[in-house]
Amino acid sequence: MINNKFNMTILSCSANESFARATVSAFASQLDPTIEEISDIKTAVSEAVTNAIVHAYNNGFGKIYISAELIEPNTIKIKIRDKGKGIENIEKAMEPLFTTVGGERAGLGFAVMMSFMDSVKVRSNLGKGTSVTLLKKISQRFNING
Repeated sequence: MINNKFNMTILSCSANESFARATVSAFASQLDPTIEEISDIKTAVSEAVTNAIVHAYNNGFGKIYISAELIEPNTIKIKIRDKGKGIENIEKAMEPLFTTVGGERAGLGFAVMMSFMDSVKVRSNLGKGTSVTLLKKISQRFNING
């Protein structure tokens, strides 16, 4: 069951990466996450959006579509999608240290996402784009005073 949802579209420029991270984490705050859980979400969103900026559009401009849903029980589902060039080999792309651009890129984007989220699913079609779906269950904290 969906308790709340939002959608947004941003241009694939690096300035929007921090905006996407802040927006998704603010939305997730409705679940009363710990600071560590918010940090995990911010990091995973940053990696997914950066992948779209750098790889999908080759640092050119395109649109990145972001949606987030608060679903039962206490889980956030985040989808980050582009209509860029797509990923030729998803399994290879998800291997730590694999990168198609070299330079300063470490090739750790998907590995980082997987380490911070409960689930990471990637779908891609060459020439049509990529969709990354992230799930994070938020721990339930109880107030001992009532």
